[in-house]
Amino acid sequence: MRARLTLLVGATAALILLAFSIPLAILLRNSAAQEAIAAAEQEGTFLTPIVSSGDVARTETAVQTYNAQASHPVTVFWPDGTVTGVDAPRSDAVELASHGRSLTAATSTGREILYGIGLPDGNAVVRIHVSDERLTDGVARSWLLLGAIALALLTFGLTVATLFAGRLLVPLNDLAAVSHRLAEGDLAARADAAGPAEVRNVGTALNTLADRIRELLEGERERVADLSHRLRTPLTVLRLETEALSDPTERETIEQAVGEVERAVNAAIRDARNPAGAGSCDAAAVVAERVEFWSALAEDTARECRVRLAPGPLPVRLSAPDLAAAMDSLLANVFAHTPDGTPFEVRLTPRYEGGATVEVADEGPGLPNLAVFARGRSEGGSTGLGLDIARRAAAASGGQLVFGQGPGGTGALIRLGLG
Repeated sequence: MRARLTLLVGATAALILLAFSIPLAILLRNSAAQEAIAAAEQEGTFLTPIVSSGDVARTETAVQTYNAQASHPVTVFWPDGTVTGVDAPRSDAVELASHGRSLTAATSTGREILYGIGLPDGNAVVRIHVSDERLTDGVARSWLLLGAIALALLTFGLTVATLFAGRLLVPLNDLAAVSHRLAEGDLAARADAAGPAEVRNVGTALNTLADRIRELLEGERERVADLSHRLRTPLTVLRLETEALSDPTERETIEQAVGEVERAVNAAIRDARNPAGAGSCDAAAVVAERVEFWSALAEDTARECRVRLAPGPLPVRLSAPDLAAAMDSLLANVFAHTPDGTPFEVRLTPRYEGGATVEVADEGPGLPNLAVFARGRSEGGSTGLGLDIARRAAAASGGQLVFGQGPGGTGALIRLGLG
């Protein structure tokens, strides 16, 4: 943008300078020609009385003196055809002047100024020649000076344009940098109040927006933490009820489920109060642990669980709690949207460019439409947020979540790519 502003100002200044310089250059040339012609006419004015006296000897002396001192050659054509002074052709303009007229005519080498002077035996003609060099004497020097002034003005204009563009664009670049930092999650980024008044107003508005976003996020995190904390009371009651069960096997199963719920609640409170940045974990260990947990429910619902996990370690750019939450959402989707007894398979493979790919495939009725996986959308009575957790986990690690059909064109396949 700096280059475009400088170019715009330079083009405008150049057009203005041309608009003034070209007429001024023409005026200088015409003025020099007029000065040369005026000087020649003055010489003719001095010679006219001498020639009108008819004294050839006196006229010859005066003409020789002028030709020796002046820069304009003088010629006198007498009525009898004799010539005094510098030899010159008897042009049509001279013939016209011999009828008693005074005029100025152009020649191939300049201009000739003619005076017709009446004598007793006819008309004499005084010719003063002004060459092209005399007509343009000093014009080149004047044009050179004019060009230097125009170039200096253009340079000055470009310098001012560059300084102005810098004064305008540096604050704008700072505003853009602050905007990018805010977009990346740095809510402490603030813009400096610098530059023109309009830019300062934008910076102030951006800072106000950042403060408001920070207040809203902090309030939202506190509300999520408070809501998660309220769940601890019914969980405590549920744990006490579980301890009162007489069947050890049933008590152990329910206690394990309650423990998982408590773990999820504690993670929600921790993440709400202290949102974590990017982490890393061993995908092989986390996926194996979550599959083992869900295997018990698969056995209770008569589902065949086929597991194909590549040996670890398989490091991914995602924290263990986040990967565990993503796996829980994928597996919970199978149990929630397929009937009991539906087989499913979990596969974990390394990616060529690093990371890992987790695939969960089932042999159920398949996906009704991809819109059900949009955040907040569900056709099965759920919140519609489960798979969005997996999608955000994939995006946080540099991967993506892909939906498709299961093996043989039946069922559903959800592929979680992790960077």
